[in-house]
Amino acid sequence: MSRLTFLYQMDLSHRAVAVYVYLYDRANKNGECWPAVSTIAKEIKLSQATVRRAIKDLRKAGLIETTQRYRAKGGTSTLLFKIKQIDLK
Repeated sequence: MSRLTFLYQMDLSHRAVAVYVYLYDRANKNGECWPAVSTIAKEIKLSQATVRRAIKDLRKAGLIETTQRYRAKGGTSTLLFKIKQIDLK
């Protein structure tokens, strides 16, 4: 059984599945990654607005957590995405 089979069995939009798989693929061993929304959109060929809606869907489904990151001088940087562990029992 694939580690992502649960994802295909959930009631998620295709955009949310695509973004989750992208984040999952880029996550480090701690389940974290920090790609820009524009990078995600470009690489999976969706609009930035669609990616933002997918991120909202994934947060609502409890599949990811996001934290705003900041630059040293106080400006905003990319979001930190944390893939939440799913209990497959």
